[in-house]
Amino acid sequence: MTSRPAFSGPRRKLVLAFDVGTTYSGISYSVLDPGQVPEIKGVTRFPAHEHITGASKIPTIIYYDRSGNVQAVGAEAMREGIYEQAEDGQWVKAEWFKLHLRSRVGPGAGVEVSSNIHPLPLNKTVVEVFADFLAYLFDCAASYITDTHPNGVDLWASVKGDIDFVLSHPNGWEGTQQSQMRKAAILSGLIPDTTAGNARLSFVTEGEASLHFAIQNGLPAGAMKNGDGVVIVDAGGGTIDVSSYRRNTTAAKESFEEIAAPQCHFHGSVFVNINAHRFLENYLAESPFIDDIDHIIRCFDKTTKLRFRNAEEAQYVKFGSTRDNDVNYNIRFGQLKLLGSDVALFFEPSIECIVKAVLEQRRTAHKPISHVVLVGGFAASDYMFNKVHSALVTSGLNILRPENHVNKAVSDGAISFYLDHFVRTRVSKITYGNFCHIPYNPNAPDHRERLSKTFISVSGHKRISDSFDVILPKNTQISEAKEFRKSYFRESDSRADFKSASFSVWCYRGLVGEPKWKDVDTKNYTKLCTIDIDLSRVPLTPRTKINGGGSFYRLDYDIVLLFGLTELKAHIAWKENVRSLLPRAFV
Repeated sequence: MTSRPAFSGPRRKLVLAFDVGTTYSGISYSVLDPGQVPEIKGVTRFPAHEHITGASKIPTIIYYDRSGNVQAVGAEAMREGIYEQAEDGQWVKAEWFKLHLRSRVGPGAGVEVSSNIHPLPLNKTVVEVFADFLAYLFDCAASYITDTHPNGVDLWASVKGDIDFVLSHPNGWEGTQQSQMRKAAILSGLIPDTTAGNARLSFVTEGEASLHFAIQNGLPAGAMKNGDGVVIVDAGGGTIDVSSYRRNTTAAKESFEEIAAPQCHFHGSVFVNINAHRFLENYLAESPFIDDIDHIIRCFDKTTKLRFRNAEEAQYVKFGSTRDNDVNYNIRFGQLKLLGSDVALFFEPSIECIVKAVLEQRRTAHKPISHVVLVGGFAASDYMFNKVHSALVTSGLNILRPENHVNKAVSDGAISFYLDHFVRTRVSKITYGNFCHIPYNPNAPDHRERLSKTFISVSGHKRISDSFDVILPKNTQISEAKEFRKSYFRESDSRADFKSASFSVWCYRGLVGEPKWKDVDTKNYTKLCTIDIDLSRVPLTPRTKINGGGSFYRLDYDIVLLFGLTELKAHIAWKENVRSLLPRAFV
């Protein structure tokens, strides 16, 4: 546990952190009073919460009617009789909708996920569903704070117009997903779409939020005192997020540095259910109970999956009444009997993923790694934890999970991220750069292979297109203050072509160590952002072409990348009257 200074702001503030998980979601908050040390608190009471398990988290579920109106959310969507009501009213259920925000490209993008996640309700975008759920979480937070705090109504009235929000997301999400979440926050009414409103919303990866939680709730002594490297595994409903850090023991203020490129894998606890579903589809194919498979899986998820500890013992899924029997399929008195070894296979891909990811983190880390900390709802599975422990302990790693509410790690950690800001150095998980044309070199084999891509530039030089110029390589440690800058230029015969311009930043997500050409592993190059700039007032002086065939115009500019916090910022810079101008674009 680290000490936290008193809040030094001029007036009371409220910070709300929403952890919208694939299967369960939580809310944490902190009331910041001038002169008082902030505390992290959790919302532990929700509408219909008494009908579900899951401590202080609620199911990430929304029911819509046929007109697209919200009918039930969270624990209310799991209350007794809801299935009959939904069927009678022809309601449509949205669950696992978070996975629709995932990246569709690059290794680990979850290509096979598409066939397994539930479709969005008709005529609803993922941003709209996300916004509806954020609005519900906001209402729950408002009710809880006003009901449980002394003078809660006055407290809420004093802060409600100027609340800071922190939204967490998987390690694999980037600017595109953050942009969609920002749109959802605006659509839900959390913030206005203004400069000041946007400044009240920040993002944190689930890995970094989990580190902050672990620092406050049980990071190994070696990691805190000696600066040993530690892998944080956030095992959630949809994703396994893996990050590695070490404490900077020489810094005056307590801080941590990321020491390996973070990972995100689609092997969370819902995929145990998916594997079970596939197995039972085959196993019960000829049974009259095949039509009950979705109900059986729901029962498996609530009971059998949570209790499973031993692959040597038979497992039971109670789904029906004593009248439900089918001896040919091991169904007696409403219980389906499964071999423990079969249930173990449902978990195996996730366990294998975690073990492989941890070892990969240790192999690629900039510093030695000694510890592994498991958090997240899936980490509460004793079977999963014990299997991971036995697989990694032989590699000399110390594996543990905090005792204190591992399923609240992300939302509590997101508040700590806002308050404590422990991580000052991060590692790039992809390669950032720009496509450009470069001077043609007839002596270079890769240039001769691409002779068809050569051209004579406006200024009269022979150049070759579609070269990828790396601005920031993958797996590079980045301090928050460091900028990465590369110089480029554009040419044209006409000054009118420079009235406005668009500049793009690209990234490479593949496995080529030094990406250089667009036509090699093309599918793993994706556009990160486009920056539109008004250049109408930029003075440009005509230049003479090398062949003397007239004049042309040239704009010299830099692309600048900055990692301020967990959002990448891209700038375009050029010199104007000996001043460097930096129009900003958020990625």
